[in-house]
Amino acid sequence: MARRKYVVGNWKMNGLAAALGEAEAIFAAAREHGTVDVALCPPFTLIGPMIAAAPGAAVGGQDCHSAASGAFTGSVAAPMLRDIGAVLVIVGHSERRDGCGESDADVKAKAEAALSAGLSVILCVGEPRDVRESGRAIDHVLAQVAGSLPATFDPSRLAIAYEPIWAIGTGLVPTIADVAAMHGAIRAKLAEQAGAAAAQDMRILYGGSVNAENAAELLDAGDVDGALVGGASLTAAKFVPIIAAGASL
Repeated sequence: MARRKYVVGNWKMNGLAAALGEAEAIFAAAREHGTVDVALCPPFTLIGPMIAAAPGAAVGGQDCHSAASGAFTGSVAAPMLRDIGAVLVIVGHSERRDGCGESDADVKAKAEAALSAGLSVILCVGEPRDVRESGRAIDHVLAQVAGSLPATFDPSRLAIAYEPIWAIGTGLVPTIADVAAMHGAIRAKLAEQAGAAAAQDMRILYGGSVNAENAAELLDAGDVDGALVGGASLTAAKFVPIIAAGASL
C-alpha cells in the first residue's frame, strides 16, 4: 500500500495573531487536496489560537522537553503540547542540534517523551556542508538515525525528516539523485533497526529550500514521502502549491 504524502510547515520563530488567516487559508486548501496529509507547526504562542481558528486541523509544536514536568524555565513539555490540542511535534531540527547543542541521545529522549504523551513525531536528521563535500553525508545521517530513533514506537506516529543543513533557507538543494539515495539509505537503516514492516510503513520527508518550483520533482524522488517546509509555509500563496504538488503524484 502506497504511503500518503505528508507536507508539514515549520513556521520557526515567525508569526503573530495576524498570521492566523494564512493558516486558515492553508488548511482550507488542504481539504481540497484530501490525498495529502498537511500539518503546521507554529510558535508555541500560536498553537492554541491556530487550533481554534482551524478546528480539526493538524497543528503541532516545534520542540518539546524530554521531561514531563519540572524546573526547566522556558521549556515546553510534551504533555503540555498534547493538553493544548497539538497532535505532533518536531524534534532534532538542526537549529536545535547545532544552536542548542542537542545530541542524538537528547533527541531520542524527546521523541520518546512525545510518543508517550500521545503525540506523533517528526524526527529530523541532516548533514552540514563540509560533511557532504567530504563524501560522508550518508554515514553521518545514518549515525544520527541510529542514535536518535526511539527504542520502541508505532511507525504510523513517527516520521523521519532529512534536511541537509546547508540547504535550509539557502536556496541550495541536493540533486534529485542525492535525495533519493539518502532517503533509500535511511529506509534501509530503519529496516535494520526497527524491522522491514516498520520501515515500509514509515514516512521519510525531505526538507531544505522546498518551494513551488521544485516540490513536484522532490516529492516524486525515490522514497520521498513528503516535505518539511520552512519559509515557504508561512503564506498560503507559497505553501498551497507544494501541497498541490504532492496531491498530483
